[in-house]
Amino acid sequence: MPTARTRCWGTGDPLMEPYHDLEWGTPLRDDRLLFEHLTLDCFQAGLSWRTVLYKREAFRRAFDGFDPERIARYGSRDFARLLGDAAIIRNRQKIEAAISNARAYMTMKEVGESFADFLWSFTAGETLLGKPARRWEQIPASSPESDAMAAALRQRGFRFVGTTICYAFMQAVGIVDDHMVGCFRYQRRRPA
Repeated sequence: MPTARTRCWGTGDPLMEPYHDLEWGTPLRDDRLLFEHLTLDCFQAGLSWRTVLYKREAFRRAFDGFDPERIARYGSRDFARLLGDAAIIRNRQKIEAAISNARAYMTMKEVGESFADFLWSFTAGETLLGKPARRWEQIPASSPESDAMAAALRQRGFRFVGTTICYAFMQAVGIVDDHMVGCFRYQRRRPA
């Protein structure tokens, strides 16, 4: 069934369309959900988001609902299980990074640091509105904020968190709003 809405991307795709309409660019401040998004963005490196989105439910099952406390305790058996799970992206370095990142996340928690507050601190807690764009080529792949986030995450022991991954993550969780001019979400999120 055709849609009457104009979108940046995803129109007609049964998972991409609702993801665009309901999730992408929506401010998210829940620590566990932010961890999930960051983990999925790490797995997306070098692939399309569509590939990851179509495997998201399998990732949730394989990674215990992205519970950082459980993932941080994963050992060699869990690693082998994940590496053998054809329903997810079986990349050794990305799986190792997911486990390592859960441990880094738990270290932050143990010292009382909120993951959400930390991530949102790079924009002073506010959503950054991207420059008005009409084509994807006009949207940057990184920013000074994503550079700083990537460096700070690596300093805390996170892996697979380069500036491009961090920028895509920031877009996904609403730290940056890069909906394009003409998209119904662009119109709704900016005052006339």
